[in-house]
Amino acid sequence: MEIVTDTDLPTRQRVARSILVNGPSTAAALAERLDLTPAAVRRHLDQLIADGSVEAREPRSAGSRGRGRPAKVFALTEHGRDGFEAQYDDLAAEALRFLSETAGPDAVRAFAERRATFIETRFPAVAAAHPEASPAEVLAMVFSDEGYAASVRELPVVGEQLCQQHCPVSHVAHEFPQLCEAETEAIGRVLGTHVQRLATIAHGDGVCTTCIPAATPDKKEQVTT
Repeated sequence: MEIVTDTDLPTRQRVARSILVNGPSTAAALAERLDLTPAAVRRHLDQLIADGSVEAREPRSAGSRGRGRPAKVFALTEHGRDGFEAQYDDLAAEALRFLSETAGPDAVRAFAERRATFIETRFPAVAAAHPEASPAEVLAMVFSDEGYAASVRELPVVGEQLCQQHCPVSHVAHEFPQLCEAETEAIGRVLGTHVQRLATIAHGDGVCTTCIPAATPDKKEQVTT
């Protein structure tokens, strides 16, 4: 039986964080990303699986591979995400319950909208600091600065997807979806277009994804001015 030492913990945390930031990953991808040997990565993955922080999944694209069994991907479990969550989730949820009971659902909605103002408040400054970035990429920077580990994925013809590998308020948003709704509306306002949330960590999905449709020339001009 292998003995786990304290010196292993920083590397194991790097493995877990890499999955958090980049999404479900194969052992080979983790080894390359972290400059570790495949054997070392698998040792840490085995320990993360044993303590319930990571689970192995069959890849969605398994049918597209040729010979051989497709490599499994490793994803964080809810328990694994807990290690990265902000503290005081229970206190925040209790406070929102009290607000809902004493002031009504409109008060919760108002709180959610106020919290989401960071999106519109920070967008202009980040855009000015990164003129080479697209509006969606600027949004990813804004969300990443707030702890969402966000990135942008291009979708041919359709547009782009804003992907958030982490949500610091996911536990509270599970009970109060107004938080997600307010963020989505703020994203739409800052981009000047309708966007659609396709998945949220708060509802059990692995990643929060927001579809940003391809802009027409008029809309592109409107966003950049």
